[in-house]
Amino acid sequence: MFTLLVDFADKISVFNVFRYITFRTGGALITSALIVFIFGPTIINSLRLRQGKGQPIRADGPQTHFKKAGTPTMGGLMILCGIIGSSLLWANLSSIYVWVVMLVTLGFGSIGFYDDYLKVTKQSHLGFSGKARLALEFVIAGIAAWVIMHNGQAPFSSSLTFPFAKEFIVNLGWFFVPFSCFVIVGAGNAVNLTDGLDGLAIVPIMIAAASFGVIAYLSGNAVFAEYLQIHFVPGTGELAVVLGAVIGAGLGFLWFNAPPAAIFMGDTGSLAMGGLIGTVAVATKHEIVLVIVGGLFVVEILSVIIQVGYFKMTGKRVFLMAPIHHHFEKLGWTESQVVIRFWIIAVILALVGLSTLKLR
Repeated sequence: MFTLLVDFADKISVFNVFRYITFRTGGALITSALIVFIFGPTIINSLRLRQGKGQPIRADGPQTHFKKAGTPTMGGLMILCGIIGSSLLWANLSSIYVWVVMLVTLGFGSIGFYDDYLKVTKQSHLGFSGKARLALEFVIAGIAAWVIMHNGQAPFSSSLTFPFAKEFIVNLGWFFVPFSCFVIVGAGNAVNLTDGLDGLAIVPIMIAAASFGVIAYLSGNAVFAEYLQIHFVPGTGELAVVLGAVIGAGLGFLWFNAPPAAIFMGDTGSLAMGGLIGTVAVATKHEIVLVIVGGLFVVEILSVIIQVGYFKMTGKRVFLMAPIHHHFEKLGWTESQVVIRFWIIAVILALVGLSTLKLR
């Protein structure tokens, strides 16, 4: 919305600052943080009154988690309000990529909200039917992938690029849509599984958002893309503004989610944030880099797949408990040890992922 002020820049020169993505990214970050800080307490109190017992705690989980009973969930609503409100103010709304990312964010957030609602009202971990939930996620991701493919320059718009290689790309053709769906849905559910300890998911989300904010800005800038010898994707630079809003909303949410958490993110937030980052990775042609930057999320979802698959085949477990952060809790690590060490891993993986921009 603020980009409309550029039209008056010839009369009021100060409005020229709204041309710059970097300025608007900073504005989006501060605005989203303020939205969460200001409205967060009201949202928390409202959810606490409505939810009563709060999010159900797993009976087979670590003993230390029982004291969290009664903590309200659906804190993702705070994050979504910050991101959407800030993005509408600071992003260039003529960018199709901004709308695609917002579609996935709100779509996945709605699915997560319904899942959280069922868990709270039924006091059960089952929530939304797994098959129905995945089907809806794939429909939303499919629409996003189709729009991204048809708004780029063929055949690059349907191609897969590889880190550390500037010339090697593979044109996936129509297979680009199911591949992108897998990336977006996989990212959403990987982040969702990571959200099991106070502050564990939100900081790696902000780290991934910062990393892809840099990637989006550079990929959408012809000069920087040529200098770094990465693939230029016109229009994706505007996604840096949305990702700035993610960081700001994440900082605001962390204020309330820091141990002992006053609210949990819930599927409302984790599913939406994972879908958002996955969509940005697809739009910027950095899907494989997402596996590196979001390596922590990948390990979390793989631990669940391995645990379930191995148990079905042998009746035995690989980990003491899955996702893997619970395994380390069972080994005797304190919650703060698990969370902070996983943050460190997320930072290292993000630096490795960003290094691919130059090592070509």
